[in-house]
Amino acid sequence: MSIFDVRTDVSETVRKKFRLYSRVAVFCFLILGMRLWYLQILKVEELQTLSENNRIRKIPLPPYRGEIFDRNGDVLVSIRPSFNLYLIPEDAGNVSETLKFLSEKIEIDSRKVFASIKSVQSFKNALIKADISREQVAFVEENSRMLPGVHLLVEPLRNYVYRNLSAHSLGYLGEISKAALNTNPKSGYSQGDLVGKSGLEKIFESHLRGEKGYKEIEVDVAGRELRVLRELPPKSGGDLTLTLDLRIQQELESLMRAEGDDPFAGAAVVMNPQTGEIIAMTGQPSFDPNLFAAGISRNNWNHLQTDAFHPLQNRIINGQYPPGSTYKIVTAYAALEENLIAPETTIYCPGYFKLGRGTYRCWKKGGHGKVDLHKALVQSCDVYFYNVGNRLGINAIARYAGLFGLGKKTGVGLLGEKRGLIPTSQWKLRARREPWLKGETISASIGQGFNTVTPIQQATMISMVANGGRRVKPVLVKTTGGSGGADEAKRSPQAETPTGLNKESLELIRLALLGVVNEKRGTGWRARMKGIKISGKTGTAQVVRMKADDEQGKDDEIPYKFRDHAWFVAFAPFERPEIAVSVIVEHGGHGGAVAAPIAKKVIETYFKLYPRDEPALEADKSSAG
Repeated sequence: MSIFDVRTDVSETVRKKFRLYSRVAVFCFLILGMRLWYLQILKVEELQTLSENNRIRKIPLPPYRGEIFDRNGDVLVSIRPSFNLYLIPEDAGNVSETLKFLSEKIEIDSRKVFASIKSVQSFKNALIKADISREQVAFVEENSRMLPGVHLLVEPLRNYVYRNLSAHSLGYLGEISKAALNTNPKSGYSQGDLVGKSGLEKIFESHLRGEKGYKEIEVDVAGRELRVLRELPPKSGGDLTLTLDLRIQQELESLMRAEGDDPFAGAAVVMNPQTGEIIAMTGQPSFDPNLFAAGISRNNWNHLQTDAFHPLQNRIINGQYPPGSTYKIVTAYAALEENLIAPETTIYCPGYFKLGRGTYRCWKKGGHGKVDLHKALVQSCDVYFYNVGNRLGINAIARYAGLFGLGKKTGVGLLGEKRGLIPTSQWKLRARREPWLKGETISASIGQGFNTVTPIQQATMISMVANGGRRVKPVLVKTTGGSGGADEAKRSPQAETPTGLNKESLELIRLALLGVVNEKRGTGWRARMKGIKISGKTGTAQVVRMKADDEQGKDDEIPYKFRDHAWFVAFAPFERPEIAVSVIVEHGGHGGAVAAPIAKKVIETYFKLYPRDEPALEADKSSAG
């Protein structure tokens, strides 16, 4: 082979390698160019956003929720500053290690935190713990170098100033559900926001909530704030002023609270019978809405859910109880209007009433002897009303009960109000597919059997007796305030339903109720008050039917859950009623012994605060009846 041929082969090899390397180089530049096109053209907006998020963050600013006041301007629900601990996952590194370190001083629900992390967008705050203590704040600040991505925000927190006071009416807050967010994505809410879950907080959510603001901040590589670039402050929500009087509400709640280890459950309503304004009302046992304000713990929620006395139940509007002898007001009025009795008509009470083979006993074993309407109401004679009810029939009794607002919602404006039940023969056929029995009318005539009412209905009923037959709608919200709390002086309408009740018949009943409290053998004598004429009616509602031998036993010898409910309804003063009261104590025994003293003390408190010659509550002072 010649030298020329060798040189030719080497040159060909070099050319092949050059072509190969050139192609590789071109391919690499092509890949690089495509990558640059992908990053700088196709993904430019997304990458710019990520870059800006690394340097600039948009932080939402929660609004200040509107405050709630009593009728005199005392704050019931306010806002206080809260130290809330947040984490930005992208800045945090090892989240598990971070949470483990924090848990040395702060109780953390790791499962809830990781769920929060999954739900937030990139470079957004995930809540670790709300409303931490000052000692815990100090711990976080001292160890900030060891906690990348973790930071504190001072945010407004709902504050129920008097804790359990009027909790069922005020309501509580809770985190908005995913279902609610998905239903209305343009609502302005986001995951983690707190919204009204019950009571006035829920009903007036749109009025109280306010509008969010935001601020843009510049951060360093660890996510720490360097400076604020711009800020749009949030707008505060509107205020509410209620008809409640804080001082009377506090007195009522103290009276309706368990003493020592004894269980206690019940409800009470205090209202102006002329206007329907609710002065105070409570259901017991209650709960502290502050438990929900920063996110309720699993233990606290389980405790509220499993409590045998159901503290979350609003007994005021959805507690349904037999009215007991307070229902005799209805039966008496029905008998007068149907001309079955005159005021002077007498019936002999031997202590029992016989219907067929059934025997229905009076509460007084030896009987009351000969009684007329006035005496029957004053001494609460069962036999008198057994006779009257038997003559009336169940449908007539139910018709007049409806005129007094029983078996119907009062329209107080709180969610979850129940109707109760005023039975008729048609109702039983429809609901139970059974005919009505005469013996059931006997029980119904004294508020037993299928009858159930709510405490707010009872307050409305006794208000009608007090004011001469006008049915006023119970009112809880007095005025609404504009954004920032400016008073718009928008008074809630005070609906009044014409009833056509006969004032002459009502006056006979009013006089008898005056005797219940003020006459010698009146069952409500424990409500008697010096200087103020209180009128009222006691009621003892059976929970279970006891044997005759047990009926005269002492209440403390009967198991708690089998004891009778204690009722008392009242109004005062007799001449110009300003206040009406409805009280029920579950398993309290006799209404005159247990419920009447509570009503008396509330009425005493009212007239100490609002003397008769200087009435402070708005009312129509014309004489009822």
